Amino acid sequence: MKPASPFRAAPWLALLCLPAFAQQGLQTITVTGNPLGRDVGTQPVTSLGGEALARRRAASLGDTLDGLPGVASSGFGPNAGRPVLRGLDGERVRLLDNGGAALDASNLSFDHAPALDPLVVDRIELLRGPAALLYGGNATGGVVNVLDNRIPRSRSAGLAGRAELRLGGAASAREAALVLDGGGGAGGAGGAGGEASPWAWHADAMARRQADARTPLGRTQNSAAQASAGAVGAAWFGAGGARLGASLQTLQHDYGVTVEPDVSIRLQRQRLGLAGEWPLAGAFEQLSFTAGHTRYGHDEVEGDGKVGTRFASRGRDLRLQLRQARAGAWQGVLGLQAEALRFSALGEEAFVPATRTRSQALFALQRWEQGAWLLEAGARAEQVRVASDGDAAGAAAPRFGAAQQRRFSPLSASLGLRWTPASAWALTASLGRTERAPAYHELYANGPHLATAAYERGDTTLGTERSAHAELGLRWASQGRELKAQLFHTRFARYLALDATGQAVDGLPEYAYRGVAARLHGLELEGHMPLPSLAGWQLGLQGTADVVRGVQADSGAPLPRLAPWRASLLLAAQQGAWRWGLEVRHLGAQQRVAAFDTPTAAATLAHLWLGWQQALGDGRQALWRLKLDNLGHALAYNAAAVPTVRALSPLAGRSLSASVRVDF
Repeated sequence: MKPASPFRAAPWLALLCLPAFAQQGLQTITVTGNPLGRDVGTQPVTSLGGEALARRRAASLGDTLDGLPGVASSGFGPNAGRPVLRGLDGERVRLLDNGGAALDASNLSFDHAPALDPLVVDRIELLRGPAALLYGGNATGGVVNVLDNRIPRSRSAGLAGRAELRLGGAASAREAALVLDGGGGAGGAGGAGGEASPWAWHADAMARRQADARTPLGRTQNSAAQASAGAVGAAWFGAGGARLGASLQTLQHDYGVTVEPDVSIRLQRQRLGLAGEWPLAGAFEQLSFTAGHTRYGHDEVEGDGKVGTRFASRGRDLRLQLRQARAGAWQGVLGLQAEALRFSALGEEAFVPATRTRSQALFALQRWEQGAWLLEAGARAEQVRVASDGDAAGAAAPRFGAAQQRRFSPLSASLGLRWTPASAWALTASLGRTERAPAYHELYANGPHLATAAYERGDTTLGTERSAHAELGLRWASQGRELKAQLFHTRFARYLALDATGQAVDGLPEYAYRGVAARLHGLELEGHMPLPSLAGWQLGLQGTADVVRGVQADSGAPLPRLAPWRASLLLAAQQGAWRWGLEVRHLGAQQRVAAFDTPTAAATLAHLWLGWQQALGDGRQALWRLKLDNLGHALAYNAAAVPTVRALSPLAGRSLSASVRVDF
């Protein structure tokens, strides 16, 4: 029997979500979405923070965000999940650390965890759809920006912070975090003569330890992990909104590689970050910048303690933005972005050579707003150089050839329109063109990649990845009710795909990068509404639904690792200091899979949580929470994960966790 198309279910999904509610904490944001510092315009944006983020926190960034509209996780076991946006992952999803580049090796391989831990972050912002205009071709699928207060964003009066303890879950985790923010308020210890101090500081620390995760099929082999992180930062605040700050952070993450029972990864990352704003006069009203220097490395350690492969990178990034003073209906921003990355992989299992990547870009965004109409237009021009050092002198088994380099000049442009015919309605439309330079591994890879059980081969003749994008959006909000819908279509003239060649090398199936024509389209729905009170409980219904389909245009073959259609409903209740919620999430069957992949069956998961907010006096409070995940102990698999790990690591089984968070 031919499987039903998920788009045939779209009318049912729409009816499901008309009375449904977007999750608490989902809101329009301005920091990432729009450098003009106002509303986000035509870009679909999700902001996850507060209690909603606390409920969703997981060991990986991808698993924390999985299930939000248009968002899945690459899910290489419980520890190495990278966000997948609208069916695009890896080099097509841009990870940011407070607006700066989060330089790590998670884009190179699915078993490499993002070097961003969700436990101490304040908020995570997601831009769904192409954001190449502001962040480069690597943002074809969207942007995930992890935000914290490590470089203080505002002055602080006295000492404030939070402490959190979490226990249990499918991996029997033990987690603790402490975040402190301080400064001298008016008349405070840091003040002078009753004036507020111009300085603020920040410090945080976290630790996590977890065992092998439990699933309905038993323990996931070699999935135990431990992590620790810490940071200090400070900022100076001047007149007119001036700010200059810096932070120093470190992260260590040791975890097992699920597909290899005796292999573990020891990851380390240190980053020095700088950020600030400065008021200007005349044609431009503000100069803002972010800059960073990142040292990253991880060792893949064999069971006997020997390091099999050592990955290391050194990266620098700089971003400057000049915001134009508003002139009538016009406002805009001009920007410059530069990045440099030196990457090396040493060892018998290294499948890429040492490489150097440099990029520079200029971009401009202009906005015209008059009455019910808003128009945005922009363009970006980049210069990218990707160089390979080739084989090391005297290499025993040369694979990468002589040193060489490629140069690319990607161009991107976008046009967006928003019409607000009435206060309750907003309609958006956007068109865009994006180009992305091939990454170093897409050009120069040549060797066995054990995480994917394949021999991967790059292509030094690849051109830029080119795509065109169209999107329509609708938002309705009235009397506490809200409905949002996004319909998108992306057409790639050249999609850089890793496809099976049908050949075998060293006993492994060969996969090679090549440019193919491809198409993706999808639908995202989210909504919320309050319900009548019951026995003193304030009730609300919240829901989301999404679907994405992608094919290679010439053959009609499905693109790999696409999440199935999904829908969720959450009934939330609150009375005084008590609150509870019941969420039911359905994952459709994924029958349309790429060659050499296997389908995944449908599954329904239910989660229940209970919370109590305790007042401690003097503005302090504690939030106690119990959470029971996967009540029915349902067996489910992640269709967005690579096949080599999917069968070994189903989604977590029934588990109970407890947490307490104290804000002061």
